[in-house]
Order: sequence, then C-alpha cells, then structure tokens
Amino acid sequence: MINNNCNSSSLKEHLERRLEDISSLAKHNIELLRNENVCLVQQFESMRNVMTDIITTAASYYLKCYLSPYTSKYEDLTICIRNLSERKHGALIVVERKDPLESLIRSNIPIGGTLSHSLIESIFFPGNPLHDGAVLIRSETVVSAANVLPLSDINVSDRKLGTRHRAAIGLTEQCDALVLVVSEETGQASFAISGALHPINVVAP
Repeated sequence: MINNNCNSSSLKEHLERRLEDISSLAKHNIELLRNENVCLVQQFESMRNVMTDIITTAASYYLKCYLSPYTSKYEDLTICIRNLSERKHGALIVVERKDPLESLIRSNIPIGGTLSHSLIESIFFPGNPLHDGAVLIRSETVVSAANVLPLSDINVSDRKLGTRHRAAIGLTEQCDALVLVVSEETGQASFAISGALHPINVVAP
C-alpha cells in the first residue's frame, strides 16, 4: 500500500531534476551515436550514475509512503537509519504492516518500549547481545529484538548478499512487512518489500 498523501517536495524536486538530466543525456547521446568516430562508453557510464541516483532517491521517497500509514515515528526511523549507516552499525528492522508476523519470526526477546531512534540505535550497538537479530516494530512500539527471520532462497552467489539482506528479502517474500537493513560492511541502507531490495539515500532531514 502506498499512501497517496505522503509528501516530500525536496525529494520530488530532486527526482524531477535528475529525470531532466537523464533525458538531456539521452538526447545528446542519440546525436553522438550517429558519429562513428565517437565512443560513447563514458557517456553511458554517466547515464548509469544518474540512473543509480534516481533509483535511490525514488526509493527514499516511496519508503515514507510505505511506512507513514503504519507508524507515526517515521522521522525516528529515518534518524536511526542515518546514524547507524554513518557508524556502519549493522541493523535489521522489521515494520509490521497488515499481515501478522508471529508465525514467521522466532526467538525474540520482548522489549515493549516506545519507538525512538536512541532505543533502536542502542539495540544495534556492536557488542549488545541483541544486535545480531531483527527488531520488530508495530505502530509506535518496539515489540521485540533478537528475532530470527526466514532466509530467502535466492542465489546468493549471484547477488552476493549477506545474511541480513537475505533475511529481509525472505520475510517480505511471505508477507507485506517492510524491512530496513543497514550493512555493517559498507554502511549502505536499504529496505525490502515484496521480496525486492531497494537502496536508499541516507540524508539529514
């Protein structure tokens, strides 16, 4: 479900500018393609970089649309993901939406605290006994931590995905939950929904 009322004018404006850039690049490259003496590899690389930025910015915009109907603590999640990403603290955060998740996750430690970025960040601080599992969020509550999620059967040799990313994809293959992931190797933040993984930009609000 996408919330049609979600609004982020800065992200929309950035997307519009980047789409105009890719359109201009495409038109320019079509003209250059007619010249057999011009190699377009570098130009195509530039187009790929613009497209990568478009994809991550669009994912950041739609992330808010996906989450806002199910939690009012979206800004706390944004701050949390940004801080974890900057510190390269690995994280796996499940946001329950319509589908109940009790039958899909296991080995959880009850938390029952109000969702805040400081609480989530403390759970995923390296050395915390709870940091290896997934946190479950329901509305404005951190329900539990150290949850084990089902792993996807995707071919990891092709995708080179770690356990956190496979778990995020695996859970969302079976329900409508949204799962946020931070890589402890690169700090890259992503979210999984409907069995697909999307990188997101982590920028200050």
